[in-house]
Amino acid sequence: MLNVDTIKNGLVIDHIKAGCGPKIFSWLGLDKATYSVALILNVHSNRHGKKDIIKIDNIINIDYSVLGFIDPNITVNVVSDEKIVKKITLSKPDRVENVITCKNPRCITSTESYLPHIFRLVSKETGEYRCEYCDEIHKGGLGELI
Repeated sequence: MLNVDTIKNGLVIDHIKAGCGPKIFSWLGLDKATYSVALILNVHSNRHGKKDIIKIDNIINIDYSVLGFIDPNITVNVVSDEKIVKKITLSKPDRVENVITCKNPRCITSTESYLPHIFRLVSKETGEYRCEYCDEIHKGGLGELI
């Protein structure tokens, strides 16, 4: 049995799709952390079969809308004195800015680099987002992150 110490005060990012944990770990910059962090891969999950978990022994700022964009099934548990004091459930955000880039070469964002990359949610079911400038459709998820 794998044993990972409990965290005293921090965050547990749970229900990450199996195999996506390392990318989220890197995106959060946890590979450079000076505090204790744990990336646990392929943990048994009754709901999803397998999942990844990230434990952070520190309270850090996380853009929850980006985590919801990556995967709305992710949950974040806030831990204080080794007890979960808050559970944050995520959802697909209605709008994301500078999270993904438009891949349309004719989009104004490809030539005007100062413009923010803004996408609006078109369908929660399919996770599709539309570029605010050129209407190009992009599917949400980890592979799309800037």
